[in-house]
Amino acid sequence: MFPQKLDSPLAYGIAKAMMDGFNRHYRLFRTESARAKHRFETADWHGQQRAQRERIEFYDLRVKECTMRLEKEFKAGEHPMDVWQQVKLHYIGLLVDHHQPELAETFFNSVTTKILHRTHFQNDFIFVRPAVSTEYIENDEPAARPTYIAYYPTRETLGATITQAVRYFDLRRDFEDLERDAGDVLQAMQSRLGQVKLRANFQLQVLSSLFFRNKGAYVVGKIINGFNEVPFALPILHAKSGKLVIDAALFGEDDLLMLFSFARAYFMVEMEIPSAYVQFLRSMMPRKPRNEIYNALGLAKQGKTLFYRDFLYHLRHSTDKFRIAPGIKGMVMLVFDLPSFPYVFKLIKDYYPPQKDTSREQIKGKYLLVKQHDRVGRMADTLEYSEVAFPRERFDDELIAEIEKFAPSQLEISDRDGDGQQEVIIKHIYIERRMIPLNIYLQEAFDAGPDDALAQDQIERGVIEYGNAIKDLVAANIFPGDMLWKNFGVTRHGKVVFYDYDEIEYITDCNFRRVPTPRNEEDEMSGEIWYSVGPRDVFPETFGPFLLGNTQVRNVFMKHHADLLDAAFWQAQKDRIQAGHVHDVFPYERDKRFRPEISQLS
Repeated sequence: MFPQKLDSPLAYGIAKAMMDGFNRHYRLFRTESARAKHRFETADWHGQQRAQRERIEFYDLRVKECTMRLEKEFKAGEHPMDVWQQVKLHYIGLLVDHHQPELAETFFNSVTTKILHRTHFQNDFIFVRPAVSTEYIENDEPAARPTYIAYYPTRETLGATITQAVRYFDLRRDFEDLERDAGDVLQAMQSRLGQVKLRANFQLQVLSSLFFRNKGAYVVGKIINGFNEVPFALPILHAKSGKLVIDAALFGEDDLLMLFSFARAYFMVEMEIPSAYVQFLRSMMPRKPRNEIYNALGLAKQGKTLFYRDFLYHLRHSTDKFRIAPGIKGMVMLVFDLPSFPYVFKLIKDYYPPQKDTSREQIKGKYLLVKQHDRVGRMADTLEYSEVAFPRERFDDELIAEIEKFAPSQLEISDRDGDGQQEVIIKHIYIERRMIPLNIYLQEAFDAGPDDALAQDQIERGVIEYGNAIKDLVAANIFPGDMLWKNFGVTRHGKVVFYDYDEIEYITDCNFRRVPTPRNEEDEMSGEIWYSVGPRDVFPETFGPFLLGNTQVRNVFMKHHADLLDAAFWQAQKDRIQAGHVHDVFPYERDKRFRPEISQLS
């Protein structure tokens, strides 16, 4: 129970110091996000990548700063729990007129759990549920920018309105021909709208900040006509001329889901009221969980908070059991899932086969690399948690035995509350979206037989996408390491995504070699490698026997991606990256682009 009165002289001071810590964090977060506009205008692509990496670290740094301040000024960890209950009540009072209350609550939880040094917490001490609503928050300051701008064009003025909407962002770089590009967008919009009558409420609602990622800037909004709403996004790129162009017009939920995919890097967006952006984006993508939208906006800690709340809710309203995940078991990660929940849970094993020369810290480092890197739509984002408690009765006994065998250091089974209800506590875990493993996806098509046209299309599509995924990773300076089919998954949109990170390396750290010519017949007939191999040496021509045993797969692969078996391809990509080139990777199909010959990237 909360105290009936607020009688601790320190409680308000602690609460105010925590709020100061959060406000500093979000001020720095917004400032870095706002600078993305200048980096885009000046084509500072390496600076953009560096800022995206560094911004991810902001949150933990500010939590550490705040924790140190509270310990130094208030000896915060020495106070009894009734003081901490009062701290929380004071903090709630500070949230009433706050513009980021949900983020501030998560910051409170992070700092509190650092200070109290407890594995699990009573609900009184942290925000398990939000205490302040984020509905209808407004910035009432006269100079404040609204969340979105509403335009009310007619059919005759729609083209001019598109131009007006783009000019609103005041990009300090000239467009090559904005009227021409607006005409392309107008044609695409008219095609989408068809001959339907424009209703009295016809409008374009456009979010008032651009979305920056890599080498692209995106205008994001929706068309409203009567009861119909159509989401849209306009990618703005640098043309080969050095000026700006609108590269495409993306329409509908599926296009936006691809743009905001969990397999892509986080956007940089200057937001005063993030919950308003999330609400607007959720209206455009109702199938996308709120936690993934917060993640896409770079607010990963809030994404983790919302995911965990959704997960606990799902557990309360389901009865199936966690099980060993279907598919081929990995040598490094133990994977389990809950059939009714669209995510998988991955924990690092305690020991690995001799061929896996790695450690727990090295593997965690690889996952951090992926978190901070440009995932180019080909690497799944992960949520990382420590000390996660699950009800024991929801675990299949076979799964418990598997964890006890391969990862005993990560498992604790306890009766925390002394009520006879056991809990499974996992010390460290990664959680990511469930996908169909590519080997299973292909096997299902093989099983359907050669007379099934859809199955044959599935094989071709899967193999082509697999090669495209590897090439996109190469463009992002990532060598996947273990390229077996089982380490890739197929999303609900048919995209192939890599998700096994324990052997990834930077392309620029690899040494791509051809297999040397045999010196004699004995070398040629030898079943052993007779030439020297360094720790970072890669021989692409040796990939074939491991990947292309199936004739049908081999035929498709060699038709579209034979260059992946050639060391010269890999070396050429490495040389370009080392020369400072930032590759072009698009979050939409080539056929959506207006003039691919003049624009560079997304």
